[in-house]
Amino acid sequence: MPTRRTSRPPSSTCRGMCPTSSTPIARRCRRSRPTGCSGCSGSGACSGGRATARRLPSHPCCRPRRRPPARSPSEESVQEQTMADHTDVAILGAGPNGLSLAAHLAASGVSFRIFGRPMESWLGMPRGMLLKSEGFASSLYDPRGALPLGKYCRERGLGYADIGLPVPNATFCEYGLAFQRRLVPTLDQRLVSEVRRSGAGFRLTLEDGATLQANRVVVATGITNFAWLPPNLSGLPADKVTHSAAHADPGRLRGVDVVVVGGGSSAIDLSALMHEAGAKVRLVTRRAELPLHTRMRLPRPLSDRLREPLSAIGPSWRSCFFTRCAPILHRLPAARRLKWVKTQFGPSAGWFMADRIKPVPVLYRQSPVGAELAGDKVRLAVAGADGQRSTIDCEHLIVATGYRPDVARMTFLDRELRQAIATLEDAPIVSLRFESSVPGLYFVGPPTANSFGPLMRFAVGARFAAPRLARHLAATVRQPAGQPATDEALLADQVGARA
Repeated sequence: MPTRRTSRPPSSTCRGMCPTSSTPIARRCRRSRPTGCSGCSGSGACSGGRATARRLPSHPCCRPRRRPPARSPSEESVQEQTMADHTDVAILGAGPNGLSLAAHLAASGVSFRIFGRPMESWLGMPRGMLLKSEGFASSLYDPRGALPLGKYCRERGLGYADIGLPVPNATFCEYGLAFQRRLVPTLDQRLVSEVRRSGAGFRLTLEDGATLQANRVVVATGITNFAWLPPNLSGLPADKVTHSAAHADPGRLRGVDVVVVGGGSSAIDLSALMHEAGAKVRLVTRRAELPLHTRMRLPRPLSDRLREPLSAIGPSWRSCFFTRCAPILHRLPAARRLKWVKTQFGPSAGWFMADRIKPVPVLYRQSPVGAELAGDKVRLAVAGADGQRSTIDCEHLIVATGYRPDVARMTFLDRELRQAIATLEDAPIVSLRFESSVPGLYFVGPPTANSFGPLMRFAVGARFAAPRLARHLAATVRQPAGQPATDEALLADQVGARA
């Protein structure tokens, strides 16, 4: 009886390797699934691309496809929850460094989660403050340059210039929020309350009690928690003595007799802004004069450009070195790096504050030696250049003594983790890839200035850190956390040189 023939379905080419042998599959079969392969031909299941009566269902190539069993809704939710509770990289902080890094990781296809309030530290700056950095050095960064500050300002009709026009902090904050919405829409605004080691990675606990497992953790919290009060001015009630970081609204102390202690940018800016808002302000400083930047001549003459070439952190040859040669600076002795970090780019105020600070009474060459309550006022004890002591009474004392990175104050890292981090003058020591002495734990931003130099104290430092760290994470993120850093020898050199 003749064999019954039916029309053949479109043939397809089977390519790849037979599941049960190392022989490549490359013959045409009458079925879309790989029924014809060298693994079957030896048994007679497939012959010249035609199906025969003899089939071997036990062979993987000939086994009929089975639809996977349907999962119940509860099983799907468990799997989704498991996937959501684990990430390759967790970024803590959503300021310029955190958002720039997140934008680079997103472009690299790295699985990450980012937590924090967007631009939180910058939103806490005094209202009306202007940035000292030039417009061209005040952007956040993504690999394609999709939204620099200049483009954002042009889209909204805001005043902008690469050089010579101060950027209002309010504009910078609004720009940062727009950058986050457009390029980092997955930001989780919950705060991370605890990070601890867990197995080969880290266990994160969020402020609402939720937990997350991460292979790598990047700390990008900026200057949060680093406001520094001298010991001789600490310990008084918070309604009488505060740090300048607590005064986002200069008008909150309108009509109040205020003394501001300090001689840097924070003290000068806040004193002028509070005076303009109606407070009775006096500024006390140990300096002989207030440090103010001089205004650049624009357009810049050739002599100025040769003598002081412009960099992202200021005009000078040394500034160009700090900006362009951070990896070289990282390799220098710790003592040299610390000297530059402490002495270069002191806390001078912008040139635009010269006229605004003039109405504020300034007491020069007065060093604070202590403070105490005197009735309902604060009595500040100061010593002059000749050592003679005197007192100044006020209703509120503001201490504008800046910020000092300190691992011990990163209380969201559990105690064991903080103790395992090697430090240089309390700041974390990081490798050329920003990895600390704890494998898998990274730091970016101001806390890394002792390792990379003054560049990291500026927002423009994200232009250097974000692509460098993103490339490293993209190359190593799938390795188990806990493996030694690729440049751990350099890290060991720094650890050995710490103070």
